Parts: sequence; C-alpha cells; structure tokens
Amino acid sequence: MKIDKYGTQDPASARLRQVPPVLRAREFHLYTQGGKRLVDLWQYGGAAVLGHTQGSLLREVKNSAERGLFTPFPHPLGNRFIKALSRLFPGNPCRVYADEAALRRALVAGGFAEAAEAPFPDPAVRSSPSEVLSLWRPFLPGLEKKEAPLLLVPVLPWVLAPKALVFHPNLDPEAQGFPPSDLLSPVLLAGAIRAIHNLFLEPERGQGNFPQIRGALSQGMWRRQGIYLHYGEALDEEAYTALFLRFLEAGFLLPPDKHGPLILPGALSKGEEAKLAGLLY
Repeated sequence: MKIDKYGTQDPASARLRQVPPVLRAREFHLYTQGGKRLVDLWQYGGAAVLGHTQGSLLREVKNSAERGLFTPFPHPLGNRFIKALSRLFPGNPCRVYADEAALRRALVAGGFAEAAEAPFPDPAVRSSPSEVLSLWRPFLPGLEKKEAPLLLVPVLPWVLAPKALVFHPNLDPEAQGFPPSDLLSPVLLAGAIRAIHNLFLEPERGQGNFPQIRGALSQGMWRRQGIYLHYGEALDEEAYTALFLRFLEAGFLLPPDKHGPLILPGALSKGEEAKLAGLLY
C-alpha cells in the first residue's frame, strides 16, 4: 500500500482496493472472484496496451525461466534488448535500469535533478509535453523527435518490468554523466524484447475504431489522442473517486490514479462499446 508523506493511504491505492479480487486477466478483460468481468481501461498504465496474455511473450519468458535465468547476470539478452529498442528509436542511445528508483537516480546523475520526485509528464493527457523529458506512449507518434531524454514505458505488464531512457542521437549519455545500464534478469529481458517486437506485429492496435465511442466523445467531457482519453476538466480526488466507482459498477476499470489516461482496449463487443459510449457521454 502506498503511503503519502502524511502517513495516509495514497488515493490511487485506495481506489484500487475497491476492485474485487482479480483471479484472472485475459487480453483486455479482468475476471474477479465474484464472477464479474471487467473491461480494463487502465492496462497497468499502458504496460498492458497489447493485452495481459500475449502468447509469444509468455513462451519467451517460460523458456528463460526453465533455464533458471532469474538472477541478473551478464547475458546476451541485454544487448538484444537495446537492439529491440533501436527498432523504435533508430540511432538513439539507450540506457536500461532495473526499476523506477534506479531510473530517477540516473536522471539526477545526468543533470535532471527535477526528475528526482516529480511525476513524468504524460503526452497522452497533455497537449504540450515537457521539454525536459516525457513518458513515451506506444501508438502516439512524434516523441522520438524530442531533444531531451524520454522515459520509455515498456509494454510488459509486470511490476518488475525494466525501465529505459532513450536519448537524442546528439546526446552522449556517458559524457552527460548517466550511469551504465543495470544488469537485469534474462527472464525479464526475454519478455521485454518480445513485447517490443510485438508492437510491430499489431499496428492496427493504434486505430481504436469504435464509432459509438467516437460519437460520444464529440459531445462529452472526454478528450482523445489516439487510443488515449483524458477528462477535459481537472477533478479533485473525491470527484475522481466517484467517477472511478461509477465506471467500476458498470464493468469498466479506470486508471486508479486520476492523472493517468483511459486507454481504449484492442477489442470491445458491441454491447461493451455501447455501454462505454454511454459512460463517456
């Protein structure tokens, strides 16, 4: 449970605890202990943007796990992960870190002290991302042209997913003072590599062609950038909790953090699309 500096429960954690126990996740649905099916509009902050059960990803992870490769020893997969990143950002230097804390330490060492605690600007919910650094969102183009380092959000729906910084080709991470990449478990690297390659196999994921939702968005309070939606007005924590619970009752999981984007799923039944369009209106 996240606790803020005042010793109280973080609002996002409190909202997530309102969700019934989830026993199974498949594609873009969650199945709860009480037999309810939820459409996942959070997708773990975008890490599960291709769904929770990518078969090829699971096979890669299983193969590495069966070899006992859980310990972060040097392994060829480290270089292969950097090579996979280069498919997304050709010619851009990269650094890969074990977790967010290591990532933030690296940003501070590289001269970006303001990144020590501040939330990373999210282009899915802001029209003008920070000129310093930004989250990177799959299927939201244009960020690769920025001069500053980007925070890459790996498409890997695990808490222990590696974090990566991608730099402009003219910026030398070593000269800037960024530490070298961390050694990572080959099990994690195998999944992250496959997840990145999977992005190129599903270009249609970025379309989000739902006509009923498109009609609702033209009249409602939600704003859209590709498959990412955000509420058009700033909501306080109490108002967002009410919105979160209204969607949850209808069978849809919103991001527990009010600053995160709603992410349209890769597929919806006609009934689900109609119900979601009604909520978005």
